Amino acid sequence: MGLIDRLRGTDDPRVVFLGIDGVPYRLITKNPETFPNLTAVIDEGSAGAIESIYPPETTACWPAITTGTNPGETGVYGYQDREIGSYDTYVPMGRDVQRERIWDRVTNEGRNASVFNVPVTFPPQRNVQRMVSGFLSPEIDSAAAPEELRAYLQEIDYRIDVNAKLGHRSDKSDLLEHAHETLNRRQKAFSHYIEEADWDLFFGVYLTPDRINHFLFDEYVSGGPDREDFLAFYERLDECIGEIRSAIGRDTTLVVASDHGFVPLESTVHCNEWLEREGWLSFEDEDHAALADIDDDTRAYSLGPGRFYLNLEGREPRGSVSESDYQSTREELKDRLEALETPDGRSVVRRVVEKETAFRGDHDEIAPDLVALPQDGFDLKADFSGHETVFDETGPRTGMHSFDDAALLVDEPGLAIEDADILDIAPTILKLLDIEFERTDFDGASLG
Repeated sequence: MGLIDRLRGTDDPRVVFLGIDGVPYRLITKNPETFPNLTAVIDEGSAGAIESIYPPETTACWPAITTGTNPGETGVYGYQDREIGSYDTYVPMGRDVQRERIWDRVTNEGRNASVFNVPVTFPPQRNVQRMVSGFLSPEIDSAAAPEELRAYLQEIDYRIDVNAKLGHRSDKSDLLEHAHETLNRRQKAFSHYIEEADWDLFFGVYLTPDRINHFLFDEYVSGGPDREDFLAFYERLDECIGEIRSAIGRDTTLVVASDHGFVPLESTVHCNEWLEREGWLSFEDEDHAALADIDDDTRAYSLGPGRFYLNLEGREPRGSVSESDYQSTREELKDRLEALETPDGRSVVRRVVEKETAFRGDHDEIAPDLVALPQDGFDLKADFSGHETVFDETGPRTGMHSFDDAALLVDEPGLAIEDADILDIAPTILKLLDIEFERTDFDGASLG
């Protein structure tokens, strides 16, 4: 029996979930010397590459992971969603997630859940044991509860996120230094509360890998001058996970997962600029910067990444596409997207998925009509300001999210991870915790 087992004096199974945002499974398997601890989990437990969701975006992925349901159920489709019956948009926060989170199920069973740094959880819930909100949260003083947690995190100078602006500099040394500091302070908090031994579910996310990948993934792939520093960061991340793996008792299962994969970024694609040039989108005047600036003749518009909406009568305030023309217009737009090529003839879009295939749930009014998954390397952006070209240089970001090659590792053998996706994570954790649920509660299924 381990130290934590003795402290708790209970035989209830427990789970530590560690999110490694944006880490591709292939990155781990191709670099076992960088990831000795995760490689040990692969060798001794169950592991594999899994798929993300449509679209593979952080803001949509973490509500899906933590509820086991798709965006049609959670009501969160991306960084920016459209208000029902309006052209106003908003940035989804924790209260916009419309399905029960996994830690709520744990709490409802009379057990304890500690939740650290999960994106789209602001403001922190006060009905769970402890929570510090993650990505899209302000400072610690309003992002952590209860007071004991807030005070401790302030004492250790805990950071919710890396300063991504440092990645815009050609010299990435400050970004890397800030990333290591952020990781180390997160690790200090994780280790402190792991040792408290008063939880049944510890759910924590390392967001920093996503930031490193956005600005340095091409260095890793191409063997650039920052490749060794890139791998040194991951060596430290693996060490952090190994420390936690060594600290937990035999009654505790370690689950490690990412929300999407990563590939090098080659070109930004300005989707609304493309729609405007193709005659699908027009604006009321030259000074436009928001969805509300489109005019009555618009047939379609885009929200990132790769979400396309028809300007539908009865759904949008100034809809121009009738219900009777919906299917034919959508099919026409799908065909045009599938045929989209760069000036030198390269295919941009891998596949286009209709909303009834991508999403299931009660939030049809704000669901995109089509989701375009790009070929590796093409980032489908969707701002409403004008651009000189449809295809643009990548800028400081040189890595982008991918739908496939997310990672799932469970420190227990015998789980069927092949053909899995991120929606299977929540029911798998509940099964490991011996918490009962109805199969229809989730879009995913337990893997064990």
